[in-house]
Amino acid sequence: MSISLPPQRSSPDIERDESDTRAPIPVRRQIVAALIVAAIGFAAILLLPPLAAAGMLVFVSILYLARRLVFTWVAGLTMLVAVIMFIPVRRYAVPIPLPFELEPYRIMLVLLVLALVAALVLDRNRVWQPVAFGWPIGIFVASLVISIVANGTSLVEDGLASSAVGALINVLLLLSTFYIVRQLLTTERIVTGLLLGLVWSGVAVAVMAMFERATRVNLFWRLNTILPLELLTDESESFRAGGYRAYASSQHPIALSVMFCMLIPLAIYLARYGKRPMNEISRRIVYGAAVLVLLGGVLSAVSRTAVIVLGVMLLLTIVLRPNLGIALLLLAVPGLLVGLVALPKVFDTLVLSFLDIDGLIASQQTSPGWGGAGRLADLGPAMAEAQMSPFFGTGIGSRIVVGDDSNAFILDNQVLGTLLETGAVGVLGLAVFTLAPASMLLRFAFTTSKDDTRFALLAFAVAVSMSGYIAALFFYDAFGFYQTFFIWCLLLAIGAWLLTASPPALTARSAVSRNRSVNV
Repeated sequence: MSISLPPQRSSPDIERDESDTRAPIPVRRQIVAALIVAAIGFAAILLLPPLAAAGMLVFVSILYLARRLVFTWVAGLTMLVAVIMFIPVRRYAVPIPLPFELEPYRIMLVLLVLALVAALVLDRNRVWQPVAFGWPIGIFVASLVISIVANGTSLVEDGLASSAVGALINVLLLLSTFYIVRQLLTTERIVTGLLLGLVWSGVAVAVMAMFERATRVNLFWRLNTILPLELLTDESESFRAGGYRAYASSQHPIALSVMFCMLIPLAIYLARYGKRPMNEISRRIVYGAAVLVLLGGVLSAVSRTAVIVLGVMLLLTIVLRPNLGIALLLLAVPGLLVGLVALPKVFDTLVLSFLDIDGLIASQQTSPGWGGAGRLADLGPAMAEAQMSPFFGTGIGSRIVVGDDSNAFILDNQVLGTLLETGAVGVLGLAVFTLAPASMLLRFAFTTSKDDTRFALLAFAVAVSMSGYIAALFFYDAFGFYQTFFIWCLLLAIGAWLLTASPPALTARSAVSRNRSVNV
Protein backbone atom coordinates (compact mmCIF):
# COMPACT_ATOMS: atom_id res chain seq x y z
CA MET A 1 0.00 0.00 0.00
CA SER A 2 1.19 3.50 -0.71
CA ILE A 3 0.07 7.02 -0.09
CA SER A 4 -0.32 9.24 -3.15
CA LEU A 5 -0.82 12.95 -3.09
CA PRO A 6 -3.39 14.53 -5.41
CA PRO A 7 -2.00 16.66 -8.25
CA GLN A 8 -1.62 20.34 -7.44
CA ARG A 9 -4.09 22.69 -9.04
CA SER A 10 -3.65 26.35 -9.61
CA SER A 11 -7.27 27.40 -9.33
CA PRO A 12 -8.81 27.68 -5.85
CA ASP A 13 -12.25 27.19 -7.41
CA ILE A 14 -11.21 23.80 -8.69
CA GLU A 15 -9.91 22.89 -5.22
CA ARG A 16 -13.22 23.93 -3.65
CA ASP A 17 -15.14 21.91 -6.21
CA GLU A 18 -12.95 18.91 -5.55
CA SER A 19 -13.49 19.12 -1.79
CA ASP A 20 -17.21 19.66 -2.27
CA THR A 21 -17.56 16.53 -4.42
CA ARG A 22 -15.50 14.34 -2.11
CA ALA A 23 -17.54 11.24 -1.31
CA PRO A 24 -18.83 11.11 2.28
CA ILE A 25 -17.99 8.14 4.47
CA PRO A 26 -20.80 5.55 4.15
CA VAL A 27 -23.10 5.27 7.17
CA ARG A 28 -22.35 1.56 7.44
CA ARG A 29 -18.63 2.25 7.83
CA GLN A 30 -19.31 4.91 10.43
CA ILE A 31 -21.41 2.47 12.46
CA VAL A 32 -18.76 -0.26 12.23
CA ALA A 33 -16.01 2.17 13.25
CA ALA A 34 -18.07 3.38 16.20
CA LEU A 35 -18.71 -0.20 17.35
CA ILE A 36 -15.02 -1.07 17.08
CA VAL A 37 -13.98 1.98 19.09
CA ALA A 38 -16.66 1.26 21.72
CA ALA A 39 -15.53 -2.39 21.98
CA ILE A 40 -11.91 -1.34 22.42
CA GLY A 41 -12.92 1.19 25.07
CA PHE A 42 -15.04 -1.27 27.07
CA ALA A 43 -12.37 -3.99 26.78
CA ALA A 44 -9.68 -1.61 27.99
CA ILE A 45 -11.77 -0.46 30.95
CA LEU A 46 -12.89 -3.96 31.99
CA LEU A 47 -9.68 -5.94 31.40
CA LEU A 48 -6.83 -3.51 32.06
CA PRO A 49 -5.64 -1.55 35.08
CA PRO A 50 -6.65 2.15 34.98
CA LEU A 51 -3.22 3.38 33.83
CA ALA A 52 -2.92 0.71 31.15
CA ALA A 53 -6.51 1.37 30.00
CA ALA A 54 -5.78 5.08 29.65
CA GLY A 55 -2.63 4.30 27.71
CA MET A 56 -4.54 1.93 25.42
CA LEU A 57 -7.22 4.54 24.67
CA VAL A 58 -4.58 7.18 23.95
CA PHE A 59 -2.80 4.71 21.68
CA VAL A 60 -6.01 3.94 19.77
CA SER A 61 -6.69 7.67 19.40
CA ILE A 62 -3.23 8.26 17.97
CA LEU A 63 -3.71 5.36 15.57
CA TYR A 64 -6.96 6.90 14.34
CA LEU A 65 -5.45 10.34 13.83
CA ALA A 66 -2.46 8.87 11.96
CA ARG A 67 -4.46 6.15 10.19
CA ARG A 68 -3.38 7.22 6.69
CA LEU A 69 0.25 6.66 7.68
CA VAL A 70 -0.09 3.78 10.14
CA PHE A 71 -2.52 1.52 8.32
CA THR A 72 -0.32 0.76 5.33
CA TRP A 73 1.60 -2.38 4.47
CA VAL A 74 4.93 -0.59 4.76
CA ALA A 75 3.97 0.68 8.22
CA GLY A 76 2.98 -2.85 9.23
CA LEU A 77 6.33 -4.18 8.07
CA THR A 78 8.11 -1.36 9.91
CA MET A 79 6.28 -2.12 13.17
CA LEU A 80 7.04 -5.84 12.82
CA VAL A 81 10.77 -5.15 12.41
CA ALA A 82 10.67 -2.75 15.37
CA VAL A 83 9.02 -5.37 17.60
CA ILE A 84 11.54 -8.01 16.52
CA MET A 85 14.58 -5.80 17.04
CA PHE A 86 13.65 -3.80 20.13
CA ILE A 87 11.24 -5.76 22.34
CA PRO A 88 12.89 -8.76 24.04
CA VAL A 89 10.99 -12.02 23.58
CA ARG A 90 9.68 -13.81 26.67
CA ARG A 91 10.24 -10.73 28.80
CA TYR A 92 7.13 -8.64 28.15
CA ALA A 93 3.44 -9.26 27.55
CA VAL A 94 0.40 -7.08 27.11
CA PRO A 95 -1.42 -7.10 30.51
CA ILE A 96 -4.61 -8.83 29.33
CA PRO A 97 -5.67 -11.93 31.32
CA LEU A 98 -5.45 -14.89 28.94
CA PRO A 99 -4.39 -18.55 29.31
CA PHE A 100 -1.09 -17.59 27.65
CA GLU A 101 1.23 -14.57 27.65
CA LEU A 102 0.15 -12.15 24.92
CA GLU A 103 3.59 -11.06 23.79
CA PRO A 104 3.91 -8.15 21.34
CA TYR A 105 5.34 -10.29 18.53
CA ARG A 106 2.28 -12.57 18.73
CA ILE A 107 -0.05 -9.59 18.37
CA MET A 108 1.85 -8.23 15.36
CA LEU A 109 1.94 -11.58 13.57
CA VAL A 110 -1.74 -12.35 14.14
CA LEU A 111 -2.84 -8.86 13.07
CA LEU A 112 -0.74 -8.99 9.91
CA VAL A 113 -1.97 -12.48 9.05
CA LEU A 114 -5.60 -11.36 9.43
CA ALA A 115 -4.96 -8.21 7.40
CA LEU A 116 -3.28 -10.18 4.61
CA VAL A 117 -6.05 -12.79 4.48
CA ALA A 118 -8.65 -10.03 4.30
CA ALA A 119 -6.69 -8.23 1.58
CA LEU A 120 -6.27 -11.39 -0.49
CA VAL A 121 -10.00 -12.08 -0.26
CA LEU A 122 -11.37 -8.58 -0.70
CA ASP A 123 -8.76 -6.68 -2.71
CA ARG A 124 -8.55 -7.71 -6.36
CA ASN A 125 -5.22 -5.91 -6.71
CA ARG A 126 -3.62 -7.97 -3.94
CA VAL A 127 -2.39 -11.31 -5.28
CA TRP A 128 -0.41 -14.09 -3.64
CA GLN A 129 3.32 -13.63 -4.11
CA PRO A 130 5.33 -16.78 -4.91
CA VAL A 131 7.40 -17.95 -1.95
CA ALA A 132 10.10 -20.10 -3.65
CA PHE A 133 10.94 -21.92 -0.42
CA GLY A 134 7.60 -23.59 0.17
CA TRP A 135 8.94 -27.10 -0.35
CA PRO A 136 11.86 -26.86 2.14
CA ILE A 137 9.50 -25.42 4.75
CA GLY A 138 6.94 -28.12 3.96
CA ILE A 139 9.50 -30.89 4.46
CA PHE A 140 10.62 -29.33 7.75
CA VAL A 141 7.07 -28.99 9.10
CA ALA A 142 6.21 -32.51 7.92
CA SER A 143 9.15 -33.90 9.91
CA LEU A 144 7.77 -32.23 13.04
CA VAL A 145 4.28 -33.61 12.45
CA ILE A 146 5.69 -37.10 11.87
CA SER A 147 7.48 -36.95 15.22
CA ILE A 148 4.17 -36.26 16.97
CA VAL A 149 2.31 -39.02 15.12
CA ALA A 150 5.05 -41.58 15.72
CA ASN A 151 5.19 -40.75 19.45
CA GLY A 152 1.50 -40.09 20.01
CA THR A 153 0.95 -42.81 22.61
CA SER A 154 4.00 -41.97 24.72
CA LEU A 155 3.27 -38.24 24.56
CA VAL A 156 -0.24 -38.81 25.88
CA GLU A 157 0.94 -41.21 28.61
CA ASP A 158 3.59 -38.72 29.79
CA GLY A 159 1.16 -35.80 29.72
CA LEU A 160 3.15 -34.06 26.98
CA ALA A 161 0.58 -34.12 24.16
CA SER A 162 -0.48 -30.52 24.74
CA SER A 163 3.17 -29.46 24.91
CA ALA A 164 3.85 -31.15 21.56
CA VAL A 165 0.85 -29.57 19.85
CA GLY A 166 1.71 -26.19 21.37
CA ALA A 167 5.30 -26.46 20.15
CA LEU A 168 4.10 -27.25 16.62
CA ILE A 169 1.65 -24.33 16.63
CA ASN A 170 4.38 -22.03 17.89
CA VAL A 171 6.71 -23.10 15.05
CA LEU A 172 3.95 -22.41 12.53
CA LEU A 173 3.36 -18.98 14.06
CA LEU A 174 7.06 -18.16 13.84
CA LEU A 175 7.23 -19.39 10.24
CA SER A 176 4.28 -17.14 9.38
CA THR A 177 6.81 -14.30 9.61
CA PHE A 178 8.33 -15.50 6.35
CA TYR A 179 5.01 -15.70 4.53
CA ILE A 180 3.84 -12.33 5.85
CA VAL A 181 6.98 -10.47 4.90
CA ARG A 182 7.21 -12.16 1.52
CA GLN A 183 3.70 -10.94 0.67
CA LEU A 184 4.72 -7.40 1.64
CA LEU A 185 7.93 -7.39 -0.43
CA THR A 186 6.36 -6.33 -3.73
CA THR A 187 8.97 -3.83 -4.96
CA GLU A 188 12.72 -3.35 -4.85
CA ARG A 189 12.17 -0.17 -2.86
CA ILE A 190 10.44 -2.08 -0.05
CA VAL A 191 13.20 -4.72 -0.07
CA THR A 192 15.84 -2.01 0.23
CA GLY A 193 13.84 -0.39 3.02
CA LEU A 194 13.76 -3.70 4.90
CA LEU A 195 17.54 -4.05 4.54
CA LEU A 196 18.03 -0.52 5.84
CA GLY A 197 15.65 -1.10 8.73
CA LEU A 198 17.42 -4.28 9.80
CA VAL A 199 20.94 -2.87 9.57
CA TRP A 200 20.28 0.42 11.31
CA SER A 201 18.08 -1.17 13.96
CA GLY A 202 20.96 -3.55 14.59
CA VAL A 203 23.34 -0.61 14.87
CA ALA A 204 21.05 1.02 17.44
CA VAL A 205 20.89 -2.21 19.45
CA ALA A 206 24.68 -2.55 19.24
CA VAL A 207 25.17 0.94 20.65
CA MET A 208 22.88 0.09 23.56
CA ALA A 209 24.68 -3.23 24.04
CA MET A 210 28.02 -1.43 24.39
CA PHE A 211 26.38 0.97 26.84
CA GLU A 212 25.03 -2.03 28.77
CA ARG A 213 28.42 -3.71 29.02
CA ALA A 214 29.95 -0.50 30.35
CA THR A 215 27.19 0.36 32.83
CA ARG A 216 25.31 -2.94 33.40
CA VAL A 217 22.11 -1.05 32.58
CA ASN A 218 19.91 -2.70 29.96
CA LEU A 219 17.56 -0.09 28.51
CA PHE A 220 15.43 -2.77 26.84
CA TRP A 221 14.55 -4.19 30.26
CA ARG A 222 12.92 -0.89 31.18
CA LEU A 223 10.44 -0.67 28.33
CA ASN A 224 7.58 -1.36 30.73
CA THR A 225 8.17 2.08 32.24
CA ILE A 226 7.17 3.79 29.00
CA LEU A 227 4.94 1.17 27.32
CA PRO A 228 1.85 -0.62 28.71
CA LEU A 229 3.68 -3.93 29.06
CA GLU A 230 3.85 -6.46 31.86
CA LEU A 231 7.27 -7.78 32.89
CA LEU A 232 7.41 -11.58 32.72
CA THR A 233 10.94 -12.34 33.93
CA ASP A 234 13.53 -10.67 36.10
CA GLU A 235 16.82 -9.28 34.89
CA SER A 236 19.55 -11.78 34.06
CA GLU A 237 23.28 -11.56 34.53
CA SER A 238 26.20 -13.22 32.82
CA PHE A 239 29.90 -12.50 33.16
CA ARG A 240 32.91 -13.40 31.04
CA ALA A 241 36.33 -11.97 30.27
CA GLY A 242 36.33 -9.91 33.44
CA GLY A 243 33.13 -8.05 32.61
CA TYR A 244 29.41 -8.08 32.11
CA ARG A 245 27.96 -9.72 28.98
CA ALA A 246 25.33 -7.67 27.21
CA TYR A 247 21.84 -9.03 26.56
CA ALA A 248 20.34 -5.91 24.92
CA SER A 249 17.09 -6.87 23.15
CA SER A 250 17.92 -10.59 22.90
CA GLN A 251 17.19 -13.48 25.22
CA HIS A 252 20.87 -14.36 25.69
CA PRO A 253 24.31 -12.92 24.82
CA ILE A 254 24.94 -15.76 22.35
CA ALA A 255 21.74 -14.98 20.45
CA LEU A 256 22.61 -11.27 20.52
CA SER A 257 26.05 -11.87 19.01
CA VAL A 258 24.64 -14.16 16.28
CA MET A 259 22.09 -11.49 15.39
CA PHE A 260 24.81 -8.88 14.92
CA CYS A 261 26.83 -11.29 12.79
CA MET A 262 23.84 -11.98 10.52
CA LEU A 263 23.45 -8.26 9.82
CA ILE A 264 27.07 -7.61 8.88
CA PRO A 265 26.84 -9.05 5.30
CA LEU A 266 23.77 -6.88 4.70
CA ALA A 267 25.65 -3.77 5.86
CA ILE A 268 28.56 -4.61 3.55
CA TYR A 269 26.13 -4.98 0.65
CA LEU A 270 24.55 -1.59 1.40
CA ALA A 271 28.01 -0.01 1.46
CA ARG A 272 28.16 -0.88 -2.23
CA TYR A 273 24.55 -0.54 -3.38
CA GLY A 274 22.75 1.56 -0.77
CA LYS A 275 20.85 4.63 -1.97
CA ARG A 276 22.18 7.01 0.68
CA PRO A 277 24.64 8.65 0.94
CA MET A 278 24.69 9.13 -2.82
CA ASN A 279 28.45 9.67 -2.87
CA GLU A 280 30.10 6.24 -3.01
CA ILE A 281 33.03 7.14 -0.76
CA SER A 282 30.76 8.67 1.87
CA ARG A 283 28.45 5.66 1.68
CA ARG A 284 31.30 3.25 2.25
CA ILE A 285 32.52 5.28 5.22
CA VAL A 286 29.03 5.34 6.75
CA TYR A 287 28.43 1.63 6.37
CA GLY A 288 31.99 0.83 7.35
CA ALA A 289 31.26 2.61 10.61
CA ALA A 290 28.00 0.61 10.88
CA VAL A 291 29.97 -2.65 10.56
CA LEU A 292 32.39 -1.51 13.27
CA VAL A 293 29.48 -0.74 15.60
CA LEU A 294 27.94 -4.16 14.92
CA LEU A 295 31.31 -5.75 15.73
CA GLY A 296 31.36 -3.67 18.91
CA GLY A 297 28.02 -5.25 19.78
CA VAL A 298 29.56 -8.69 19.19
CA LEU A 299 32.38 -7.83 21.59
CA SER A 300 29.84 -6.64 24.17
CA ALA A 301 28.14 -10.04 24.13
CA VAL A 302 31.51 -11.85 24.57
CA SER A 303 30.47 -15.01 22.73
CA ARG A 304 32.86 -17.47 21.10
CA THR A 305 29.98 -18.66 18.94
CA ALA A 306 30.10 -15.29 17.16
CA VAL A 307 33.75 -15.86 16.23
CA ILE A 308 32.82 -19.19 14.64
CA VAL A 309 29.92 -17.55 12.77
CA LEU A 310 32.16 -14.75 11.47
CA GLY A 311 34.83 -17.28 10.51
CA VAL A 312 32.36 -19.42 8.53
CA MET A 313 30.96 -16.39 6.70
CA LEU A 314 34.44 -15.10 5.88
CA LEU A 315 35.63 -18.53 4.72
CA LEU A 316 32.61 -18.92 2.43
CA THR A 317 33.29 -15.49 0.97
CA ILE A 318 36.98 -16.25 0.37
CA VAL A 319 36.14 -19.55 -1.34
CA LEU A 320 33.35 -18.23 -3.58
CA ARG A 321 34.41 -14.60 -4.09
CA PRO A 322 38.17 -14.54 -3.40
CA ASN A 323 38.72 -10.86 -4.21
CA LEU A 324 35.98 -9.70 -1.85
CA GLY A 325 36.96 -12.19 0.84
CA ILE A 326 40.64 -11.25 0.80
CA ALA A 327 39.77 -7.53 0.86
CA LEU A 328 37.55 -8.08 3.92
CA LEU A 329 40.29 -10.13 5.60
CA LEU A 330 42.85 -7.38 5.05
CA LEU A 331 40.42 -4.80 6.43
CA ALA A 332 39.86 -7.00 9.50
CA VAL A 333 43.54 -7.19 10.44
CA PRO A 334 43.77 -3.59 11.80
CA GLY A 335 40.59 -4.20 13.80
CA LEU A 336 42.07 -7.32 15.35
CA LEU A 337 45.19 -5.42 16.34
CA VAL A 338 43.13 -2.63 17.90
CA GLY A 339 41.04 -5.21 19.77
CA LEU A 340 44.15 -6.92 21.08
CA VAL A 341 45.46 -3.65 22.52
CA ALA A 342 42.20 -2.04 23.70
CA LEU A 343 40.36 -5.12 25.02
CA PRO A 344 42.99 -7.76 25.82
CA LYS A 345 40.75 -9.90 28.07
CA VAL A 346 37.87 -9.96 25.61
CA PHE A 347 40.22 -10.61 22.70
CA ASP A 348 41.88 -13.44 24.60
CA THR A 349 38.51 -15.04 25.40
CA LEU A 350 37.03 -14.68 21.92
CA VAL A 351 40.03 -15.27 19.65
CA LEU A 352 43.15 -16.53 21.41
CA SER A 353 41.20 -19.21 23.29
CA PHE A 354 40.76 -21.05 19.98
CA LEU A 355 44.54 -21.47 19.80
CA ASP A 356 44.53 -23.37 23.11
CA ILE A 357 42.85 -26.53 21.82
CA ASP A 358 43.31 -28.55 25.02
CA GLY A 359 41.91 -25.78 27.20
CA LEU A 360 39.00 -25.22 24.84
CA ILE A 361 38.07 -28.90 24.86
CA ALA A 362 38.37 -29.06 28.63
CA SER A 363 36.02 -26.08 29.02
CA GLN A 364 33.36 -27.93 27.01
CA GLN A 365 33.57 -31.13 29.08
CA THR A 366 32.49 -29.77 32.46
CA SER A 367 29.41 -30.81 34.50
CA PRO A 368 27.67 -33.25 32.14
CA GLY A 369 23.89 -33.26 32.52
CA TRP A 370 23.75 -29.92 34.38
CA GLY A 371 22.37 -26.60 33.17
CA GLY A 372 25.79 -25.05 32.68
CA ALA A 373 27.43 -28.11 31.23
CA GLY A 374 29.87 -27.90 28.35
CA ARG A 375 28.66 -28.90 24.89
CA LEU A 376 31.03 -31.86 24.63
CA ALA A 377 30.01 -33.08 28.09
CA ASP A 378 26.39 -33.33 26.96
CA LEU A 379 27.25 -35.00 23.64
CA GLY A 380 27.74 -38.53 25.03
CA PRO A 381 24.55 -38.67 27.15
CA ALA A 382 22.56 -37.09 24.32
CA MET A 383 23.75 -39.61 21.73
CA ALA A 384 22.95 -42.45 24.12
CA GLU A 385 19.44 -41.04 24.48
CA ALA A 386 19.11 -40.62 20.71
CA GLN A 387 19.87 -44.34 20.16
CA MET A 388 16.68 -45.22 22.05
CA SER A 389 14.50 -43.56 19.37
CA PRO A 390 16.80 -42.87 16.41
CA PHE A 391 14.31 -42.26 13.61
CA PHE A 392 11.47 -40.17 15.10
CA GLY A 393 12.85 -38.99 18.44
CA THR A 394 10.57 -38.49 21.42
CA GLY A 395 8.34 -35.92 19.74
CA ILE A 396 8.61 -32.17 19.26
CA GLY A 397 7.97 -30.34 22.53
CA SER A 398 8.79 -33.41 24.65
CA ARG A 399 12.04 -31.93 25.96
CA ILE A 400 11.33 -29.19 28.51
CA VAL A 401 14.56 -27.58 29.68
CA VAL A 402 13.32 -24.64 31.79
CA GLY A 403 10.67 -24.13 34.44
CA ASP A 404 9.12 -26.35 37.08
CA ASP A 405 8.18 -29.02 34.52
CA SER A 406 11.69 -29.37 33.08
CA ASN A 407 12.60 -32.95 32.19
CA ALA A 408 15.77 -32.51 30.10
CA PHE A 409 19.09 -30.71 30.15
CA ILE A 410 20.09 -27.78 27.96
CA LEU A 411 22.22 -28.86 25.01
CA ASP A 412 23.32 -25.56 23.40
CA ASN A 413 23.05 -27.40 20.09
CA GLN A 414 19.96 -27.05 17.91
CA VAL A 415 20.92 -29.96 15.67
CA LEU A 416 21.39 -32.28 18.64
CA GLY A 417 18.15 -31.09 20.22
CA THR A 418 16.32 -31.72 16.94
CA LEU A 419 17.81 -35.23 16.83
CA LEU A 420 16.48 -36.03 20.30
CA GLU A 421 13.01 -34.59 19.70
CA THR A 422 12.34 -35.57 16.08
CA GLY A 423 15.02 -38.13 15.27
CA ALA A 424 16.92 -38.60 12.04
CA VAL A 425 13.81 -37.63 10.07
CA GLY A 426 13.72 -34.28 11.88
CA VAL A 427 17.43 -33.67 11.29
CA LEU A 428 16.86 -34.31 7.59
CA GLY A 429 13.98 -31.82 7.63
CA LEU A 430 16.17 -29.28 9.42
CA ALA A 431 18.95 -29.76 6.84
CA VAL A 432 16.56 -29.20 3.95
CA PHE A 433 14.98 -26.19 5.65
CA THR A 434 18.32 -24.45 6.17
CA LEU A 435 20.63 -25.65 3.39
CA ALA A 436 18.23 -25.62 0.42
CA PRO A 437 17.41 -21.85 0.51
CA ALA A 438 21.07 -20.91 0.91
CA SER A 439 22.05 -23.20 -1.98
CA MET A 440 19.30 -21.79 -4.20
CA LEU A 441 20.45 -18.25 -3.51
CA LEU A 442 24.08 -19.09 -4.22
CA ARG A 443 23.06 -20.63 -7.53
CA PHE A 444 21.08 -17.47 -8.34
CA ALA A 445 24.06 -15.31 -7.38
CA PHE A 446 26.41 -17.08 -9.79
CA THR A 447 24.02 -17.56 -12.71
CA THR A 448 22.66 -14.00 -12.88
CA SER A 449 24.02 -11.88 -15.73
CA LYS A 450 26.58 -9.15 -15.11
CA ASP A 451 23.94 -6.53 -15.92
CA ASP A 452 22.17 -7.49 -12.69
CA THR A 453 25.20 -7.55 -10.41
CA ARG A 454 23.48 -5.80 -7.52
CA PHE A 455 20.82 -8.52 -7.30
CA ALA A 456 23.45 -11.25 -7.56
CA LEU A 457 25.46 -9.68 -4.74
CA LEU A 458 22.34 -9.26 -2.61
CA ALA A 459 21.60 -12.97 -3.05
CA PHE A 460 25.21 -13.73 -2.11
CA ALA A 461 25.03 -11.48 0.98
CA VAL A 462 21.82 -13.15 2.14
CA ALA A 463 23.30 -16.62 1.54
CA VAL A 464 26.44 -15.71 3.52
CA SER A 465 24.29 -14.43 6.38
CA MET A 466 22.32 -17.68 6.25
CA SER A 467 25.55 -19.69 6.39
CA GLY A 468 26.45 -17.95 9.63
CA TYR A 469 23.10 -18.88 11.16
CA ILE A 470 23.45 -22.47 9.96
CA ALA A 471 26.89 -22.70 11.61
CA ALA A 472 25.44 -21.30 14.85
CA LEU A 473 22.87 -24.12 14.98
CA PHE A 474 25.60 -26.38 16.39
CA PHE A 475 26.46 -24.01 19.25
CA TYR A 476 23.17 -22.82 20.76
CA ASP A 477 19.47 -23.73 20.82
CA ALA A 478 18.73 -21.44 17.90
CA PHE A 479 15.00 -22.08 17.52
CA GLY A 480 14.44 -21.26 21.17
CA PHE A 481 15.84 -17.75 20.67
CA TYR A 482 13.24 -16.07 18.53
CA GLN A 483 14.97 -12.87 17.50
CA THR A 484 17.55 -14.64 15.34
CA PHE A 485 14.88 -17.03 14.01
CA PHE A 486 12.78 -14.02 12.98
CA ILE A 487 15.75 -12.54 11.15
CA TRP A 488 16.26 -15.89 9.45
CA CYS A 489 12.64 -15.68 8.24
CA LEU A 490 13.19 -12.11 7.01
CA LEU A 491 16.25 -13.29 5.07
CA LEU A 492 14.16 -16.07 3.58
CA ALA A 493 11.58 -13.50 2.48
CA ILE A 494 14.24 -11.34 0.81
CA GLY A 495 15.67 -14.43 -0.86
CA ALA A 496 12.23 -15.49 -2.09
CA TRP A 497 11.70 -12.05 -3.62
CA LEU A 498 15.07 -12.32 -5.39
CA LEU A 499 14.24 -15.74 -6.83
CA THR A 500 10.70 -14.93 -7.95
CA ALA A 501 10.09 -11.19 -8.36
CA SER A 502 13.41 -9.38 -8.84
CA PRO A 503 14.12 -8.03 -12.36
CA PRO A 504 16.51 -10.89 -13.31
CA ALA A 505 14.00 -13.46 -12.05
CA LEU A 506 11.19 -11.87 -14.07
CA THR A 507 13.42 -11.70 -17.14
CA ALA A 508 14.29 -15.39 -16.82
CA ARG A 509 10.63 -16.27 -16.39
CA SER A 510 9.71 -14.30 -19.51
CA ALA A 511 12.44 -16.08 -21.48
CA VAL A 512 11.12 -19.47 -20.37
CA SER A 513 7.58 -18.47 -21.39
CA ARG A 514 8.78 -17.35 -24.83
CA ASN A 515 10.68 -20.60 -25.37
CA ARG A 516 7.60 -22.61 -24.45
CA SER A 517 5.50 -20.58 -26.88
CA VAL A 518 8.02 -21.17 -29.68
CA ASN A 519 8.16 -24.89 -28.97
CA VAL A 520 4.39 -25.13 -29.00
